[in-house]
Amino acid sequence: MTSLWEQTATCPKFRSLNGNKNTNVLIIGGGMAGILCAYMLHQAGVDYMLVEAETICNGITKNTTAKITSQHGLIYDKLIHQFGAEKAKQYLRANEVALQKYRELSRDIDCSFEEKDAYVYSLDNRSKIEKEITALEKLGLHPEFSGQLPLSFGVAGAAKIEHQAQFNPLKFIAAISSDLHIYEHTAVRELVGTTAVTDSGKIAAKNVIVATHFPFLNKHGNYFLKMYQNRSYVIALENAPNVNGMYVDEAQKGMSFRNYGNLLLVGGGDHRTGKKGGNWRELREFAARYYPNAKETYHWATQDCMTLDGIPYIGPYSAGTKDLYVATGFNKWGMTSSMAAARILCDMVQGRENPCAEVFSPSRTILRPQLAVNAFEAVATLLTPTAKRCPHLGCALKWNPVEHTWDCPCHGSRFTKDGRLIDNPAAGDLKK
Repeated sequence: MTSLWEQTATCPKFRSLNGNKNTNVLIIGGGMAGILCAYMLHQAGVDYMLVEAETICNGITKNTTAKITSQHGLIYDKLIHQFGAEKAKQYLRANEVALQKYRELSRDIDCSFEEKDAYVYSLDNRSKIEKEITALEKLGLHPEFSGQLPLSFGVAGAAKIEHQAQFNPLKFIAAISSDLHIYEHTAVRELVGTTAVTDSGKIAAKNVIVATHFPFLNKHGNYFLKMYQNRSYVIALENAPNVNGMYVDEAQKGMSFRNYGNLLLVGGGDHRTGKKGGNWRELREFAARYYPNAKETYHWATQDCMTLDGIPYIGPYSAGTKDLYVATGFNKWGMTSSMAAARILCDMVQGRENPCAEVFSPSRTILRPQLAVNAFEAVATLLTPTAKRCPHLGCALKWNPVEHTWDCPCHGSRFTKDGRLIDNPAAGDLKK
């Protein structure tokens, strides 16, 4: 199971760490967020290093659908009601600036960057769409209501935002990463203050940015309570329509659509990691019904960290840690969130204020309904009798018969049939 992006791009290779090092900023994690942090610090002339446990973009980044948009489902009406218009503007501004930065960087990069209109649609609730359009207008955007879409089914309505974008993420990363100070196959086993301990040396840093998808430090920040992980699936179809835009259902388990060249990418089948869901079966049944002449050429799956309130955690790792920062919880919108995170964190490590940072604070309230759901799942899974336990916090693992993996319903760690670690926050393989 390899994604379309893996088949169409090759990222550069980097040597592993050998010996002790000193640096101003240590970035842990070589996905899109970590690479963008390294790129911006490199451009600013700041001393930095990035370490990756395996190879860059070997985790979640290679499995994105690569939509670059400020439109993250029906989020802005919710943000205004929960946080007020000012923080909603911060969120929008951070993502608008992120989109513009991708646009600027991609001008001289062959990464299939294309401007496309973005749509969030509802199958059965026009009023939800109308409320979101009103919210966006309050924040200064000019969305349009669409009653018909070039999709194979009818909708109650959609909110359209023009001039968003899509691209090939691995081609983009291959272009910007080749000259960066990166060490691959260099797993951080422990952080002692801001000194990272690896198998081949220690790295003494003044600042540390943790960009490991799900944060691996349990003793700070309570991320094991503040997040869960969600799996979703993609198929790429030949001989399917050009939908000329990016589309996402406002429903959590709805479908998304975009084209890449002559392929139509259909996403969906979502479920909480460790639970049952529609997976590729749901997508293939949809394709057979609506695109009977289409041929599946690729299929893959991805995993997303979901926060309590739908906003990423970007900033100081916790209220009690100094010179330690985090970027996580991108809620299925990793492209613009990664760029927003890189801009905010690179300002912070250089002692500058960022006007959009407040809304993303990892220390904001955790008193949200999802907290109770996460706590219940953790307790129930901890009490489940089974021999297979996750080394992260001891939760019972569930066998995933579709992907042939052991998955953790608590925090989303995943392992091969033989116990090799696939996805964090677990830091190592299952014990034999």
